[in-house]
Amino acid sequence: MTKEEKRLLEDKNKKKYWRQWGPYLSERQWGTVREDYSKYGTAWDYFTHDEARSRAYRWGEDGIAGISDNHQRLCFSIALWNGKDPIIKERLFGLTGSEGNHGEDVKEYYFYLDNTPTHSYMKYLYKYPHSAYPYSRLIDENRARSRKDSEFELLDTGVFNENSYFDILVEYAKNDPEDILIRITATNHGPEEATLHLLPTLWFRNTWSWYNDTQKPGLKKLNASKNGNNIIEAEEKSLGKRWLYFENYNELLFNENETDFKKLFGIDDGSRYCKDGINNYLINRDKENINPSNTGTKASIHTILSLKPGASEIIKLRLVDSDKISKPLGNDFDMIYETRKKEADEFYDKINPFDGDTDSKNIQRQAYAGMLWSKQYYNYVINDWLKGDPCCPPPPEERKSGRNSSWPHVYSEDILSMPDKWEYPWFAAWDLAFHTIP
Repeated sequence: MTKEEKRLLEDKNKKKYWRQWGPYLSERQWGTVREDYSKYGTAWDYFTHDEARSRAYRWGEDGIAGISDNHQRLCFSIALWNGKDPIIKERLFGLTGSEGNHGEDVKEYYFYLDNTPTHSYMKYLYKYPHSAYPYSRLIDENRARSRKDSEFELLDTGVFNENSYFDILVEYAKNDPEDILIRITATNHGPEEATLHLLPTLWFRNTWSWYNDTQKPGLKKLNASKNGNNIIEAEEKSLGKRWLYFENYNELLFNENETDFKKLFGIDDGSRYCKDGINNYLINRDKENINPSNTGTKASIHTILSLKPGASEIIKLRLVDSDKISKPLGNDFDMIYETRKKEADEFYDKINPFDGDTDSKNIQRQAYAGMLWSKQYYNYVINDWLKGDPCCPPPPEERKSGRNSSWPHVYSEDILSMPDKWEYPWFAAWDLAFHTIP
């Protein structure tokens, strides 16, 4: 029995909860049915990509190459900025149904390279251009094309010419179910030196804005450990405490995972340090959006990398349930990674039927990686969704006889397998036909 099979057995027998943490963070929560409180079910228009950086989600979270616990209380993912984009890259962008000439369509390049069933080892690759991401051009070009025309893709815009892009390789390795090592490798493939703003981000899903009796969780910066490692402490009532260790950085940026009502709706509710605060600080140098006390419900570790052509730099972090680790990012860090990678090889070698056929083995393994990376946290309480949330204005009356109005019995809070993470979980006949494949 391989080490991965032993972990699966421990998880099945509830001896160790190896799958409590995994790649359960969606890559798109905006424009989804769950976040749609509109009159006639126009999900795409009700919660747009442009609003997503400023507006707190109700039923889930999203991010790039991210993880969360199985109830999505605490989330981790990466954000990026090349110094030229009009916004920082926090989530995947794509076209809505009316914007794409072939319907909705993600316009990003990302690859699920490896994953094990217990998520003991995971690898993900994202490709980020040096030049400004062409948001408007992708919308305008595709909107102008007919269904008979081919789609205008991100590659067609020329932003990857001369290999002017970064590879962002994100790897996770579990030392144990509550000890998650994170390694981010940034590589400059372009012909010139380029600057990358890397923002590993830790935050709590907003569960406190909808009910008066919900206790708000919190993040705070702790003093550096004896070994010089920096620490963010995360505390939530049901999850307890977790600590994120990390290395050198340029600055820590804290704010709240709260809606910016003033920006979106012109209502000054007195809130400060809203969800878009880190974006506003980097893009506009607006310091009022960042909490100087280094506390909040969302925190980014801002690291500026200047990479020469072909150069790479590695950033290490560790999310764990102990603040007593003496050398969290020391020599054993890379050893644990190599051990988990080797164990993943042993597991897949055992279950792979393509003896001697390297190409088929690689295809099968990456297909499994895609399936395992595409597991998503899915919370949808239709009775609450139809009636509207406490502490919020009631939704339009038309909703009571609209979409899902005959499904008030559905109470879902689980991890679901999906065809991919741009597509979101939704109980519909067309979608479920695809779901049966994974």
